[in-house]
Amino acid sequence: AQVVETGGALVQPGGSLRLSCIVSGFNLGDHELKWYRQPPGRGIEWVSTMYRTGSPLYFTGAKGRFTASKSSLKNTGYLQMDRLEVADTAVYYCNVDGHQGQGTQVTVSA
Repeated sequence: AQVVETGGALVQPGGSLRLSCIVSGFNLGDHELKWYRQPPGRGIEWVSTMYRTGSPLYFTGAKGRFTASKSSLKNTGYLQMDRLEVADTAVYYCNVDGHQGQGTQVTVSA
């Protein structure tokens, strides 16, 4: 079983990114999908939880800017991030059934 995060990049404030959580070895649809992030010099922060059913939950600072989703066909989770802010700079991780990858770096800077 493996989870790999991709999609991080350098983006200007106000820009958008879509992170991917590529799952192999088990069915993403059978599990919750969680996103976390670690800003530079700070601890791990919870970003989102997408349950098997129902609407995802987001941290307060998401303010409608982040959207979590899944593709059963691709066995991949996504985190669409819009109107990015400098404070969103962090390494982003997805966690599925305790499996977590190396993370992907998101840097928001002018």
